[in-house]
Amino acid sequence: MNIRIVKKNNIDLAIVVSDEEIISDVQSALDLMATVNYESGCNRIILNKTAICEDFFDLKTRLAGEILQKFINYQTKIAIIGDFSTYSSKSLKDFIYESNNGREIFFLSDEAQAIDKLSKL
Repeated sequence: MNIRIVKKNNIDLAIVVSDEEIISDVQSALDLMATVNYESGCNRIILNKTAICEDFFDLKTRLAGEILQKFINYQTKIAIIGDFSTYSSKSLKDFIYESNNGREIFFLSDEAQAIDKLSKL
């Protein structure tokens, strides 16, 4: 796992790059937040969707809700980047839509959008 810091609008953002799955359960999400905060001091994270287990995107598992609630509880904003058009679940599409209209969690197509979104809040 690599953490790269980007500064925009005087806000530090941590871009986490990994070739392997980083988030597979609630504890691994907490570990990610702690590691990023310790190594970079950032509470805004950009993460590729490939670093998150597929169960996260199946809302029936409730994993997404449990994990994202931890990000909210620990006041850490996250932008998950990738292609979400491959998912056919209407409830997931609604979840992504609602998240993108909030202020804490975003599902975006690329890093540039994520940097832009997280640096405005």
